Amino acid sequence: MNIQLTTVHFTADQKLIDFVNKKVPKLDTYFEGIIGAEVILKVEKPETANNKIAEIKLSIPGADYLFAEKQADSFEEAIDLAIEAVRKQLTKFKDKLKDK
Repeated sequence: MNIQLTTVHFTADQKLIDFVNKKVPKLDTYFEGIIGAEVILKVEKPETANNKIAEIKLSIPGADYLFAEKQADSFEEAIDLAIEAVRKQLTKFKDKLKDK
């Protein structure tokens, strides 16, 4: 799976990049046909709480893409929430394929 990481309004440290590269490929266990993932990390208003946003866009065959956007106090938490949301979408998509 090809993972593209984009950051907006900040520079990601290696620890955060490693976290994304460790977590996102695990989605392959739910659906093997994932072509790629685009992860966008943003800081909304630096002075406020709950200001870290993680967006995940998965390219899969048979549909354009699956998308989730979550907001939390830390990037790790936001990434985990977004991955969970995309995982649910993948499971539903896989079930639809079985029904056909």
